Amino acid sequence: MLTLSTAERGSTCRPMRNFYVYILSRKSRVLYTGVTDDIYRRTWEHKNDVNPGFTGDYKVHRLVYYETFKYVNNAIVREKRSRAGCGEGKLC
Repeated sequence: MLTLSTAERGSTCRPMRNFYVYILSRKSRVLYTGVTDDIYRRTWEHKNDVNPGFTGDYKVHRLVYYETFKYVNNAIVREKRSRAGCGEGKLC
């Protein structure tokens, strides 16, 4: 019986996935920070107010900064450090 390795089967092989910590802003200097695995989709959602919440209420739609991470845990730690001491959704 011929057995294929996981890499040869391809069924569990997935393309490399990145995670992003991003900062949105508006002219009044209100900032929002978040984590996503699809920066293009997420910024589009913010700009089009797809999900109700902070960015829609305050019209925070301009992407001003992002960082790329290989592991989601690292991205979450970075986001939490950015938010330390600030209100929900805001960055100091």
